[in-house]
Order: sequence, then structure tokens, then C-alpha cells
Amino acid sequence: MATATPIQEPNVFESKIGGITVRGQAHSLSAWFVLALRLMMGLAFLNAGLSKLLGPEPFSAQGFLLGAVPANGGPLVDVFAWIGQTGWMLAFVDVAVPFGQVAIGLALLVGAFVRLAAFWGAFMMATFYFANWDVAHGLINGDFAYMLVFLAVAAFGAGRILGLDTLIERYEVDGTPLLEKYPKLDYVLG
Repeated sequence: MATATPIQEPNVFESKIGGITVRGQAHSLSAWFVLALRLMMGLAFLNAGLSKLLGPEPFSAQGFLLGAVPANGGPLVDVFAWIGQTGWMLAFVDVAVPFGQVAIGLALLVGAFVRLAAFWGAFMMATFYFANWDVAHGLINGDFAYMLVFLAVAAFGAGRILGLDTLIERYEVDGTPLLEKYPKLDYVLG
């Protein structure tokens, strides 16, 4: 019995979820645009984190959480108020936000652990979306758009485009490339 091998066409991507298949063909310049998105988000997050860490006063999210968020009137106001009023949680956020932004920014800029960094970047942007709740012009705002950019960077394996993820994946452990030996690393690399 012969099995048919699918024909691999250049720049074609396909996905099937819930019985629905979508298929697309990328332009040959797509890799440059995916790289540009990765670098743009990396630079933006690195800058945001460094400005918080190197600012004239120590970073604290409390004023934003207890002042701006309730004024925005989003659906998670009570959650953000709890964070702003709970000492240990506020202390965690005050460290996680700036250091997380720096780590995500650096990872994206060098192209290492890009899917992991993009996941946490998308998580942060989803959180910022609800904290900065502004639907005056519809449900889509800059925070939502940046969340989708992070997800696209992860989906397209942007760390493999002039990034260290390519080298990390090829690193050999007992003569086997790392990604072949540990295929689940594909969820954090790429």
C-alpha cells in the first residue's frame, strides 16, 4: 500500500481547527515583515521596561491600578483594585512588569525563546487591554492590536528569522539536535 506524501509548496501555510481548514500563501517578503514585527515589539518592550527600571522614582503600579483603571470603567476593575490594595500582589506586579518587559524585549531582539516571550507579551497586552479599557472607538485598540502582533510573532516562528532560536534548536545533545530530542521545546522556541 502506497502513501501519498503531501506536496510541499514554498511559502504555503495551512491549519485545521475544529474541522475548518485555512490555507494561505505568504509573499516572499513576508519573512522581512515578520522580522520587523519581532524587532519592533522587542524594542518597544525593552524601552518600556528600561524606562520603568531607570526612571527617577521606583516603578509602582498602584496609582494606575487604583486611579486610572477605575476611571476607565473596564470589566475587571475589581480585580485590578484588589491587586492595587494587596501588598504581596502589588509587590509582585511592581517587579514582574518592568523586568518582564525587559526580558521579553531582549528575547525578541536577539530571537531567543521567542514563542515563550511572545506568549508572555500577549498576556501582558491582554492585561493592559482590560486595564486601559477604552471602547469609545470599538473593542479594538492599540493594546489589543499589540496582543495580536505578539501572537503572530509566535505563530510565524519569528525567532527562526535571523534569531538565536535557529542555533538553539540545532544545538546537539548526544548527537541529536535539541528540538528533535525534546520536541516540546517547539512551544517556547521559534
